[in-house]
Amino acid sequence: MSRVLIIGAGGVGRVVTHKCAQLPDVFSDIWLASRTVSKCEQIASEIASKVSDNRIKTAQVDADNVPELVALIRKIKPKMIINVALPYQDLTIMDACLESGIHYLDTANYEPLDEAKFEYSWQWAYQERFKAAGITALLGSGFDPGVTNVFTAYALKHHFDQIDTIDILDCNAGDHGYAFATNFNPEINIREVTANGRYFENGQWIETQPMAVSRLFDFPQIGPRKMFLLYHEEMESLARHIPGVKRMRFWMTFSESYLKHLEVFQNIGLDSIEPIEFQGQQIVPLQFLKALLPDPATLGPRTKGKTNIGCIIKGTKDNKPVSRYIYNVSDHEVCFKETNAQGVSYTTGVPAMIGAKMMLEEKWSGAGVWNMEQFDPDPFMADLKQYGLPWNDVECDIDIDGLPTE
Repeated sequence: MSRVLIIGAGGVGRVVTHKCAQLPDVFSDIWLASRTVSKCEQIASEIASKVSDNRIKTAQVDADNVPELVALIRKIKPKMIINVALPYQDLTIMDACLESGIHYLDTANYEPLDEAKFEYSWQWAYQERFKAAGITALLGSGFDPGVTNVFTAYALKHHFDQIDTIDILDCNAGDHGYAFATNFNPEINIREVTANGRYFENGQWIETQPMAVSRLFDFPQIGPRKMFLLYHEEMESLARHIPGVKRMRFWMTFSESYLKHLEVFQNIGLDSIEPIEFQGQQIVPLQFLKALLPDPATLGPRTKGKTNIGCIIKGTKDNKPVSRYIYNVSDHEVCFKETNAQGVSYTTGVPAMIGAKMMLEEKWSGAGVWNMEQFDPDPFMADLKQYGLPWNDVECDIDIDGLPTE
């Protein structure tokens, strides 16, 4: 049994805390900390009403402040931190783990606050320090990145001698009733979507204009949806760790309403991260827009429909062509009933809990900085089925390049 510290009390933090509380034999003591302690107390109250005890303890912490983080860690003495705060805060939390000698897990790679860029280089640079300290950092233990990485590792272990192509497909067909809202932090969401697309082919990264490449795909249990080529971080680690892969792409669906509003925001500069002066104060337009938009953590009661996230993987086994489609379908209303959170938070939070469980049970271990695909996928895949994210693994002969664009 182990004590853990969860940092972040948004939608994903809510799910992680709920799921950890369901496994007292693994997570014996749970602390939940955030800059706004009232959010932590609300989640703790929800869980107390479900499991009839008060095991969740709460604390206030500024995740940008390493000394404050270290002081909290030394006070409560957790075995590991589950970081579900903002990606801007990954490095300060990693610094605090190094200083305190405890394990680290996150769900998304580092992004600098003042630059619309995300990549693993900043965190991979911690490899030797974590190794020397004898502690583990597990990066990207969400769904994408996270489960999609494990799907790929599982496919390589069980279906392929050689993987040639990977297409990661992310469809959220949920309807929350708003004209525009994002299913995770608006600042992060809009920065990612408005960036240039990028895909990996023959050892090189090829850029596309934002949202310039699309295909119409018939998602199981959802139906036809238009999906757009984006850059996403799991491709960076998969390009490093899956030998000989020739091409990787990431696709995500968006509603017409979302795209229409996003175009307007871009046209008037509300997506900018460059500060402007307003009434004698410096404000960041995107942060101002975030303040106007619905909090993703409040979307759960309103959201209906399903998500479908998975990988179409092609390659060879015994010199014969093989094509597999491994995917999960989740229902927003079912997710909310269990954890008071909508499906996007659920599909990120459950893998974070499972990744922490893998580490605490020492099924995944080793000093240093690791990505999900570097470990044995089988125990993680088994836990996905057991703890709320059942998956399908089927033959698939779909040629995405041959799909229509409308």
